[in-house]
Amino acid sequence: MTDDVLQRLAATIHARRSQSAAKSYTRQLLDAGPERCAKKLGEEATETVIAAVGTDAVALRREAADLVYHLLVLLESRAVPWVDVLTELEGRMGTSGLDEKATRAKPASGQPAE
Repeated sequence: MTDDVLQRLAATIHARRSQSAAKSYTRQLLDAGPERCAKKLGEEATETVIAAVGTDAVALRREAADLVYHLLVLLESRAVPWVDVLTELEGRMGTSGLDEKATRAKPASGQPAE
């Protein structure tokens, strides 16, 4: 398996925008908008967490795959290219997670912290 499987999946999701919604679940999600895509991502995240605390590694693998797919759909719904996420991650390489988090802007009063 190659490292570009996520890039190929992101490209496939992008291409689904031009397909019939009757034949494409991805297109149906994209047509429903970012809010629906975000809700679906949240559902998949919950299912992944449930699988993670269980003992079935196959279930966890499948839920993790669903989670990644729905993350890519949400990014597409907001026109955020997967390559931009990779660039963000690459820029964080070699930086302590604690140091990186400390450099983020502090939320305005009353706003939740990251």
